[in-house]
Amino acid sequence: MSDTIFELLRGYFHEYGYWTVGVALLLENAGIPVPGETTLLFASFLAFSERQLHLPAIIVTGIAACTIGDNLGYAFGYYGRRPMLTRYQKFFRIPPEVVERGERLFARYGPVAIFFARFLFGMRVIAGPLAGALLMPWRKFLLFNLLGATLWVVTICLLGYFFGSQWSTLLRVMKSADLILLLLVLAAVLLFWWRNRRMKAAASQQL
Repeated sequence: MSDTIFELLRGYFHEYGYWTVGVALLLENAGIPVPGETTLLFASFLAFSERQLHLPAIIVTGIAACTIGDNLGYAFGYYGRRPMLTRYQKFFRIPPEVVERGERLFARYGPVAIFFARFLFGMRVIAGPLAGALLMPWRKFLLFNLLGATLWVVTICLLGYFFGSQWSTLLRVMKSADLILLLLVLAAVLLFWWRNRRMKAAASQQL
């Protein structure tokens, strides 16, 4: 099955080049469950092994597609609100626990959750529509979405490029890599929150 997908992707890359990366990532981030991460990894792998695609162009295309796609998803959620989100969830068979986990993340961390949501399995697809449906402020969404997209695309591209010779091994460890990246981001967020809380407590004691 995986060999069929890779051969299909290879054909698309040879035929359409960077458009394959752009369309796949745009659709995934807009809320349509397509294999965007696999497409990005494979594009970087081909840049390493066949030199047909160039890594900087893949990165720029990926960041732009992720950012635009997430904003489309946000618009769908913002204007459709809960009814649209419910229909979307049923149509694409999104597990309820994925939406519930997203709501908990957004309620606890606010727009910052958008930054590390794409590192969670299943959250890349639902993050944009869910943020819109929950009426997250768009400017904050745009900022953290762009930052998260940049980090995610660069990380995935570098993995695909520099470990291209170990493609099968790379696919097996991606889920673990997602978890490790998430834990690192969560640690940074918690450290920021802890320091901010200490500063507020110190300031209140001085008053």
